[in-house]
Amino acid sequence: MAVNGHVVHDRIPLSTTPSAIEVTHQRNDTYRIHVAADPAAATQALLAELDGRRAAVITERTVAALPPGDLTRTLQEHGLLLGNIAVPPGERSKTLDTAYLLIDWLTQLDLARRDVVIALGGGVILDTVGWVASAYMRGVPYINVPTTLLAQVDAAIGGKVAVDHNSAKNLVGAFHQPRAVISCLSYLDTLDTRQTSAGLAEAVKKAVIASPELFEFIENHADDLLHHRRPATETLVRAAGAIKSELVGRDPYEQDLRRPLNFGHTVGHAVETTTGYGPVLHGEAVAFGMAIAVDIARARGLLDPAVADRITHLLTDLDLPVRLHQLRAVPPIDDVLTALGKIRQIRDGSLRFVLPVELGTTLITDDVTEDEVRAALLRATAEDLPAGRP
Repeated sequence: MAVNGHVVHDRIPLSTTPSAIEVTHQRNDTYRIHVAADPAAATQALLAELDGRRAAVITERTVAALPPGDLTRTLQEHGLLLGNIAVPPGERSKTLDTAYLLIDWLTQLDLARRDVVIALGGGVILDTVGWVASAYMRGVPYINVPTTLLAQVDAAIGGKVAVDHNSAKNLVGAFHQPRAVISCLSYLDTLDTRQTSAGLAEAVKKAVIASPELFEFIENHADDLLHHRRPATETLVRAAGAIKSELVGRDPYEQDLRRPLNFGHTVGHAVETTTGYGPVLHGEAVAFGMAIAVDIARARGLLDPAVADRITHLLTDLDLPVRLHQLRAVPPIDDVLTALGKIRQIRDGSLRFVLPVELGTTLITDDVTEDEVRAALLRATAEDLPAGRP
């Protein structure tokens, strides 16, 4: 008899074993990170990655009015645009309320499983849209088009997607890898110095934990990077992407929570939670968190004082906060410690710190005490700043 379709033959035997049934699932995600010089190259890469699929674009209102917003017009011209929507800018849009709104919008578009969601914006948009894509229809493909330096060197890569909760940053999340990442260097020309500095914080983080060569490169090209001059910026974006891809690839679903990539994030997330997700940019909070971790490592005798100074000097040269009063919103020390206590509860009583031992070597430990953190925060109230590099 002729059959039109795909025939599947299975002959699974009746299980009679009294022991537990062991289930094994494996998944290998592979995607490309494109570093494009200009919008034309970025569009070409996007169209190639879409490969004829329809797309829904989610961005934020400030980005929609800038050159990156032209991407939606190109998709429309190619008959691939299902729709586009812009949400309010800033960390306060990274919520379940925003995520539910976007899910409702995707259902109104009748977005199908083969269609693609495009996240166009900075870290807030990429994290939020990535989580929406992970939840909608149990997971649909999405492409990250990062428009900030922080997003290009960090947030767009790795598949950690989440929205914030009042009790903790990134409390509601998932692991959902993008279909592709397309970083357009010319988009960085729209950034102000503060946003650029915040992005450089995440690059410094990767340099400290994994690449002395990148650290020296940032030291030697700090001014070019602050003004996103090429080829320095292109080298940075490519290097940071390669480093994060290598580190994430070792443990993409964080089965082992001892991850160097969390350097600076323990105190950094507490600062963001305490200050209300907005006044202090994520990169600024991470920079301050790195300075605290460096101080604790120095106090423990783990880190050579000369290397500690080198790290804090570089953060200072990049206009990043290393003292409490340099934060745009200064949280009380007790509030930061309370926020750390909540993070400890969420993480089953464990509060892991990544402490640098030397460039490229870190110690991940859960024995840092509240007294040590308090002492480091008190030292960070000092008005005197580390001297800049000669």
